[in-house]
Amino acid sequence: MIVPWQELRAAASRLVVKHEKETAALLRSYKSLYPTWCFELRCGFSLLMHGFGSKKALLEDFASTCLTDGSVFVLNGYLQSINIKHAVASVAEILWDEMKRKRRIPSGSKSKVAQPFASQSMDELLQFLDGSQLKENDCIVSVIIHNIDGPGLRDCESQQSLARLACCSQVRLIASIDHVNTLLLWDKKLVAQFNWSWYHVPTFAPYKVESTFMPMILANSGCVQNMRTAAIVLQSLTPNAQSVFRILAEHQLAHPEEEGLALNLLYAKCREKFVVSSQVTLNSHLTEFKDHELVKTKRNSDGLDCLCIPLPNEALEKLLQEIG
Repeated sequence: MIVPWQELRAAASRLVVKHEKETAALLRSYKSLYPTWCFELRCGFSLLMHGFGSKKALLEDFASTCLTDGSVFVLNGYLQSINIKHAVASVAEILWDEMKRKRRIPSGSKSKVAQPFASQSMDELLQFLDGSQLKENDCIVSVIIHNIDGPGLRDCESQQSLARLACCSQVRLIASIDHVNTLLLWDKKLVAQFNWSWYHVPTFAPYKVESTFMPMILANSGCVQNMRTAAIVLQSLTPNAQSVFRILAEHQLAHPEEEGLALNLLYAKCREKFVVSSQVTLNSHLTEFKDHELVKTKRNSDGLDCLCIPLPNEALEKLLQEIG
């Protein structure tokens, strides 16, 4: 017998949290390792965290505390499907934005990136991220991968692309693993490319976000379940990401006759409300929405790509109420 989704969530919410003081002390001890982690990243090593418990909060705290000298890109490997080329293109866009902000764009390099990153090949993206065109090595993008051994990244092509990404001079890689057979993903060549520095950091924290999609497998899909799953995902995102989603949802509710909202119009609305500061930031939020299947892209009758939320209006209204 399959346990209903509602009963499963209710039972999980009643679980008593144990050993809170010991767990907090354990996390404080890991914070003393932050300077060592920063030093190893600067020396060209990639960091790999393993041990029982979710390491999502630990890695994001490390990023917000220590990785402030550059931009940070987060890749959620626990998702069921991931477009690795799209992720690498997003990293390239962030680096380009960082170069413009620090005025580190060499003469003649603008023509090389005149073509949008999304339409460039993987080799071209990695060549750009390797930073051979930069005289000063102060434009860095830190890439955090939650569950590099997750279901969406277990194929050979994804692991090879990530290993090549780890070799790029403008990229620092920090990742976590949880699967018992993770080492079977890498041969000697990939291990050498990743250049891991291993850390055993058990947190004993529940895998709340990572297991968000488990109910979709254990229970029958339906509108109510999709709405509740979307609420769980949205509550785990940043306030700005939630605001972007709310702007799109409110437009969809106000204009039910339209086929969706064009990207440029969504960007204008978000800029007007000071939710995003650049197109790169908006694209990052939209990538996360699409990875979680919260937003879909479809072509309208005029041939324009528009964004829409695949929920009926009634469920969408309840979703907005639930996320506040």
